[in-house]
Amino acid sequence: MAGSDEVEERVHEAKEPFDKIVAGTMAIIAAVLATVSVLALHFVGEKLLNQQLNSDQWAYYQAKNIRRYTAQVACDLLAQTKAAPQLTERYTHDIAKYDKEMEEIQKAAKEYEKERDLDSRRAEFLHIGEVFLEIAIVLSSLAILTKRKFWYGAGTVSAAAGVLVAISAFVRG
Repeated sequence: MAGSDEVEERVHEAKEPFDKIVAGTMAIIAAVLATVSVLALHFVGEKLLNQQLNSDQWAYYQAKNIRRYTAQVACDLLAQTKAAPQLTERYTHDIAKYDKEMEEIQKAAKEYEKERDLDSRRAEFLHIGEVFLEIAIVLSSLAILTKRKFWYGAGTVSAAAGVLVAISAFVRG
């Protein structure tokens, strides 16, 4: 049974005031859980996207490095044959151009790495928050079944921990 179905069933079954309070709390926890879950999935997607962009940048960097190496080989060969300076000058210019481009590509790749790592940390904290929120729903269900306030309190504490952990995903950055 899905978490939201279970919550709805508990709300309809609730007859006593304690049961109604716990069922209402469970509904709120379920809504927060859904939000945290969607955010976690969002950051997992962002992490994967930034990893792909990072990989693309490093592949582009490698392609430029190969071109730079080819230009360097051509320049060296022309220097060995004592070719006209205008011939070697063209390849020297290309080498400088590739060096500059590679530096910019490397900077972009490292930026994607930072974003990927941030998205990964956020997703991890949100997933941990999800676990606490799911435990809170289970403990609250146990409170309704046993009519014990202890389980309700434990569920509330677990829910608060889940919310705090989820919020820390954005605070820690």
